[in-house]
Amino acid sequence: MKRKRVVALVTATLCVAGGLALSSSVATGAPKDSAALTNLDTSAANRRAPVAGLYDWSKAGFRGGQNLPGSGDVNPDKKCQITPAQLASTYKVKPDDKVDDTNGIQAAIDYLHKNCSPTGSYNKLSLLTFPAGQLDVTHEIHVDANYLILRGAGTDQTKFVYAPDKNTQYDVLTPDGDQWDQGNMGFDDASGGWLWPGRGLFRVQSRQVDPSYASEYKSAPANRKDEFEGTINVHWKAGAKLRAKPNDKGYAARTGDKVVYLDTSAKTTNMKVGGFINIRAANSINFYKSMNAYPTTWPLENLHMRQQWFTITAIDTKNHTVSIDKPLEYDVPVDSTSDGSAPIDGTVYASKASPIVDPIVGVGFENFSYTQVAPPGVTQAQAKDNYGNLAPQLAMQGIVFKWAANDWVTGIHAIMTGSHPIVTEEAKNLQIVNNELDGSWNKGKGGNGYFRGSRVWDSLYAGNTTRDLRHFTFQWSASGNVVIGNDIDSDFNIHGGYERNNLFENNTNKVSYAHRSGNCTAHCGDEGGSGPDDSTWFPIYWSTGQKAVKWSGSSGPRNVFFNNTMTKQVTDGAAYTPYYPDHSKIYQFGWDGKAFHHLDVGGQPIVDWAHNEQQDYTGGHGVDDTKTDKGPSLFLKTVAK
Repeated sequence: MKRKRVVALVTATLCVAGGLALSSSVATGAPKDSAALTNLDTSAANRRAPVAGLYDWSKAGFRGGQNLPGSGDVNPDKKCQITPAQLASTYKVKPDDKVDDTNGIQAAIDYLHKNCSPTGSYNKLSLLTFPAGQLDVTHEIHVDANYLILRGAGTDQTKFVYAPDKNTQYDVLTPDGDQWDQGNMGFDDASGGWLWPGRGLFRVQSRQVDPSYASEYKSAPANRKDEFEGTINVHWKAGAKLRAKPNDKGYAARTGDKVVYLDTSAKTTNMKVGGFINIRAANSINFYKSMNAYPTTWPLENLHMRQQWFTITAIDTKNHTVSIDKPLEYDVPVDSTSDGSAPIDGTVYASKASPIVDPIVGVGFENFSYTQVAPPGVTQAQAKDNYGNLAPQLAMQGIVFKWAANDWVTGIHAIMTGSHPIVTEEAKNLQIVNNELDGSWNKGKGGNGYFRGSRVWDSLYAGNTTRDLRHFTFQWSASGNVVIGNDIDSDFNIHGGYERNNLFENNTNKVSYAHRSGNCTAHCGDEGGSGPDDSTWFPIYWSTGQKAVKWSGSSGPRNVFFNNTMTKQVTDGAAYTPYYPDHSKIYQFGWDGKAFHHLDVGGQPIVDWAHNEQQDYTGGHGVDDTKTDKGPSLFLKTVAK
C-alpha cells in the first residue's frame, strides 16, 4: 500500500537546497517514515579533500561536482521551452483525457532535439514542462535530445501511467516462461540482447543506427527496430583494438597508467579530445583465477568485465596512443591470452578502446511520478515481499540511462514499475537525488526489481527512499560512485562483475526477515538465477567468485562502508540487530590494505555469500577495518541530518 507522503513544494523561481540548485516546484520532503537525508549540501564547496589512503570521490555526480541546473540555466529562447499549453495545442498531450499521449510527447522531444539541442549547453537547457494530472503512455519514450529538462508540475501532481502495448511487451520468453528471451528475440543480425537492460518508460540513449544496419533497420518490424538503435556506440562497431606498450609484453596499459596503446591499424576517427572513451579489458583465465573463480564447472565468458569511461585528453596518431583524464584502475591485456592465459572457449577475445560516439548529456527528470499498470489478476499486495516475476512479458524499466553522462533525476516518485525503477548501462556522472522508489511487479529470476547501477561511474545517489524492491545494486565494473543519505529496506548489493571503489555512507537500511529469495510465488531465483535458496538477505551482499562466475565474476576491490545504520531481522518476528555497527570504522570490502582480497573463512575463499553473511572478515580475511575517521562523512565536510 502506498504510504502517506509528506511533500514540501518550493515554488520560488530558484531554490538552492543542500547544494542542489533546484528549479520551481521541487519536492524537498520525503515519506513520513523515511530517514533519507534530503537536505544534504553536495556542492563542491562542501566536499572533503580526498582522505589519505582512500579513493578520490570528490568529483562524483553531475559534471564532476557542480550543482544541478536552476532557472538561470534554461534557454531563454521560447521555442526551446514547451509549456503545458503548447503540449496540449500543438502536440495534443492533455492530462486526464484517457487518450494515448506517447506520440505527442515523443514529437515534442524530437522537435527540441532538432531545433535546440545542437546549440544547447549545460547553461542553455531546453525545458519540456508537463501538466498536472495523468498522462498515458503505451511505448518507450526516447529521450535522445541533449540539454533537456523534463519537468512535471510536482512529484505527485504529474503522473505517467505506463501500459506497454503489444509491440513493447516482450513477445518471446524463455522456455520456462520466467523472463524475456534475449537469444530468441533477434531480427536478422540483431540480437535481443542489444536491448539490454530492457525496454522502459523513458530511455536516455542515442537512436543512431550504424550504416551497416540501415537496411535491416528499415525492414525490421515495429517490435524489433529498437534493437538496432544506438548500435553505433557499441564497442564492436566503434572500438579500436590494442597493442602492447613498450617493454611490457602483452599489456596495452597497466593500473595507474593514463596512456593506452592502440593497434597501429586502429582508426581514431571517432576519438575526439574532450570526448568519452571506454577502456575495456578482456576477461582471461588468469583474471578469473585472481577472483578465486577458477577452476569452475560453470562456463567462462569472453567479456569485458573490467571497463570504465574516461575523458580523452590527447590522441597521438603518430605513436598510436590515446591519453585519458584519470589513472586506470585495472590492467589492460591486449587480449584474453596476452597475459599468458589459454583462450576461453577456444577463442581469443580482444580488449578495446571504444569511443562513445553519441552520448546523451544534460538530461534531467524532475518532479513527477510514474507507474506501470498492474498485470491482469495481480495486485500490489501480492507483489510485496514476493521475489519472483509476476509478469515477465511486462518487465519494463522506469528510466534507462545507456551511453549517457551528466544527467540527473530528482523529485521523482516511481510506483510499481515493471522491473527497475531507475537503471543504468554505461553511464557517467549521474546525479540521482531525493527520489522515492516504491515496488516492482517483477523482482525475480533474471535480475528484476533493483535500484540498479550497472557500468556506472563517478555518480552520486543521495537522499533517496526505496521500498519493496529487491536490491540497491552496483554491478558490472561500476566504480567511483557515492551512495549517501539513502533510506532503503533492502540490501546494498555488490552484485558481481568487478565493482570497485564505491562509497556507501550515512545510509539507513533496515532489512526484514521477509526479504529473502525464498519468498516467491512464480519465476523465482536466487542471486545466481537458479531456484531460491534458504538464506535471508542481509544489509550487505558481496558476490563471490565461485558463484558469480556463472554470470559476471566476483565483486572487486575497495567497496567502502562508513557510518551507516544497518540492521537485520535475522528470524521471523525477531528484533532488528545492528550490522557492521561501528560508525567510526572504515570497512573496505575485498581489500587487505594493499591489494584485492577475496573474502575468506580461515584462509579458504567463500564460495557463496549465503549463510556466510555473519562471518568476521576483518583481520586479514577480506574486509580491511584498520582505518577510522572522526568526521560524519568521507565525502562531505558537513552532513545535515
